[in-house]
Amino acid sequence: MILNGPNLNLLGQRQPEIYGSDTLADVEAMCAEAAAARGGTVDLRQSNHEGRLVDWIHEARLNHCGIVINPGAYSHTSVAILDALNACDGLPVLEVHISNIHRRESFRHHSYVSLRADGVIAGCGVQGYVFAVERIAALAGPGAAEA
Repeated sequence: MILNGPNLNLLGQRQPEIYGSDTLADVEAMCAEAAAARGGTVDLRQSNHEGRLVDWIHEARLNHCGIVINPGAYSHTSVAILDALNACDGLPVLEVHISNIHRRESFRHHSYVSLRADGVIAGCGVQGYVFAVERIAALAGPGAAEA
């Protein structure tokens, strides 16, 4: 499952100098291709609402082989998302940030999600999502089909 937090529905439109011109549909297509090359599929979702992201994390722990999450601004504020991810025992979690959050405003340098993530990819543009799908496939192992 690939989860995207607030404002990522505007990817390709919002601050292209930071986030680039690719859209979330472009990200989904890239990730689907990467997953298919490993015999899997992806389920990409986006919400501007914290509770909806928590509900999807709960769903992922039962129905998916891993979670790729770009929590957006919730990275820096959401203990609820951290708690939901902590309930996903044994499920690989990769955190993705399109920009390098460590070269931006100081409040962006801390991520609650990083406390649970098995890996963090930042500053690689939307290609970071593909790296995360590939890493989930490696961590989930043979027979795991859906991220």
